[in-house]
Amino acid sequence: MDEELHERVREVVATVPPGKVATYGDIAAIAGAPSPRMIGRILSEDGADLPWHRVLRANGTPAPHLVHRQLELLRAEGVLADGQKVNLKTYRWRP
Repeated sequence: MDEELHERVREVVATVPPGKVATYGDIAAIAGAPSPRMIGRILSEDGADLPWHRVLRANGTPAPHLVHRQLELLRAEGVLADGQKVNLKTYRWRP
């Protein structure tokens, strides 16, 4: 993966505002990444300083291994989930 794409992804994730969420696919489309999976990889390797918790799967759910922490962080920003699913129609970020 090229460094320029890596930095674009980081920049896009950093701009998702508190109280909003985006999907991995949203971030990939904005950053010009070839795959939503690449976004997850970048965040897992180099996203600790980013609002990674604002990025969800296409169905509005967190990654299974992050679900409790991610929903806790989102709830603190006013993003409420129904069970483990965030309503994308309500909370999706539209830049």
